[in-house]
Amino acid sequence: MTKFSTDLEKRLVALTRDLVLIPSDETRPDDIERCFEFIMNHLESLDNITIKKYRHCDTTSLVVLPKNVNSPKVLLCTHLDVITHPDPHSYRSHISDGRIIGPGSGDMKGPLAIVLEVFMNLHMKYDHLSLGLVITSDEERGGEAGMRFLFDELGIRCEVALVPDGGSLNEITVEEKGILHLKIQCHGHAAHAARPWLGDNPLERLVNSVSRLKNEFDVLNKNDDNWNPTCTLTTIKTPNQSVNRVPSEAEGTLDIRLPAPYTVKDTLGHIRSLLGDKIDIHTIVSAEPTRFIPDPLYISIAEEITGKPTNQKREDGGSDARFIGRYNIPVIISRPIVGELHSLDEWIDIRSMQTFYQIYELYLKRKLLSKD
Repeated sequence: MTKFSTDLEKRLVALTRDLVLIPSDETRPDDIERCFEFIMNHLESLDNITIKKYRHCDTTSLVVLPKNVNSPKVLLCTHLDVITHPDPHSYRSHISDGRIIGPGSGDMKGPLAIVLEVFMNLHMKYDHLSLGLVITSDEERGGEAGMRFLFDELGIRCEVALVPDGGSLNEITVEEKGILHLKIQCHGHAAHAARPWLGDNPLERLVNSVSRLKNEFDVLNKNDDNWNPTCTLTTIKTPNQSVNRVPSEAEGTLDIRLPAPYTVKDTLGHIRSLLGDKIDIHTIVSAEPTRFIPDPLYISIAEEITGKPTNQKREDGGSDARFIGRYNIPVIISRPIVGELHSLDEWIDIRSMQTFYQIYELYLKRKLLSKD
């Protein structure tokens, strides 16, 4: 039997594991809605907030605000969607070596549990607290119908946003790489595989073109910290199911990350020239590199709670924070200690969850309750 040091730790672990059990990935929309209902059941015990669900492009978001407040001083921004794993039975967790291990535990069911706990506890204790909460369900797909919609079209605003989707206890993300997710397609001519000269193999052409592209990106890798553009072939497929047939079409997907000063427009133009006119390119997600300005108060409180200096770091991945930061809103990107993200063995450190809760709680009290 697992022993917990505090009741808070016990509650955070239980809520995280309950959330992990719900396979809220993009292929299971019913489970995404079930996860929202689960969360709303927790929040509805508060009588000083309003809860609104929004639906945009078949994507649900939840906005929770204090009554009669449209733009809270602080907004907690999270997501409940996780990376897809084919086996639905894999959405389980266990506790080992002081960690919750299971898909989505670190990104971001564990941080979501902390946010829910601190949000509810503070609103139960203090009336008229200018603290809001946003939960989206498409962050892993780019956030266009979730956080972008809420800020760009619905007009959600705040003075400071907390996004527990990067960094660590003593690391605050201040810069993220830009993102280009591309679908690439190639058409050819089918033939018997014993007579390949009679056909035109699009699969081979696609692979060779991507190989040339990756070589170009590899040349840019001049730094030990990998702060350079990267290109990764993530999927490749063809409708052909016969081992003795040259396929007539093929497609793949590319995940490209680019730091400043590289831009989406210039990078996409360079990719088009390298792949050639026989490869069709379709943009799935695009986002420019982003820089953030953290609140000095948060930095001092993180150092006060942990007793360690706080580092500002650059993040290879992206997050929904980019949709907030472009309105010149200070964004604080930090979270508990996590690892093996997007794998079945993803984990979150339990002790760091309690520490992170304490950082959030103290920051919010000083930010929202101080008379200075």
